[in-house]
Amino acid sequence: MENVLDLYQQVDDPDCPLVCFDEGSKQLLVESRQPYPARPGRPARYDYAYLHAGVCNLFLCFEPLRGKRDVQCCHRRTQHEWALWVKHLVDDLYPTASRIRLVLDNLNTHTLAALYLHFSPDEARRLATKLELHYTPKHGSWLNMAEIELSVLARQCLNRRMDSLAFVQAQVTAWQYARNAAAASIDWRFTTADARIRLKHLYPSFHL
Repeated sequence: MENVLDLYQQVDDPDCPLVCFDEGSKQLLVESRQPYPARPGRPARYDYAYLHAGVCNLFLCFEPLRGKRDVQCCHRRTQHEWALWVKHLVDDLYPTASRIRLVLDNLNTHTLAALYLHFSPDEARRLATKLELHYTPKHGSWLNMAEIELSVLARQCLNRRMDSLAFVQAQVTAWQYARNAAAASIDWRFTTADARIRLKHLYPSFHL
């Protein structure tokens, strides 16, 4: 816990950016009946029934010190998709960074071993040496600022029916463009000193 909190107190370093990563999902729903469009004096109306069209997975990374985020959509959330996302992070989002400090949870797909399962050893090693992984503790995913950003995404963009992965990707891309243009960030105030007071019960007791 303190490892992550100390990271949030460090200054911005373009050569070693701090990036928070988390995953979410969006259920894809198809209208079973044609909605009635809005008219003067009457809002749009939708039937309560719908058809299931699968689930869309969302990979979101958030750079809190610069107010930047990137969201990628895919059909699954296996080690393969995570390995491809790491390559996107390293080669597309931060190609000039010497090292990326990545905050993430302990999901079993979030390992450097996944890179070696899906890339050649040389390529996996190249990607792995770019990453400095910082895992949130068990039951401590709330320490990851990307989780907060996913909540904002859900409220501002995903709070309606969406019927395809392509449509979800188009909508979240427009959302992230607007958020990035505004440099929207998170006012994180919880520090290591606060944790030692408010979460005192999590620390061992010493009786001298």
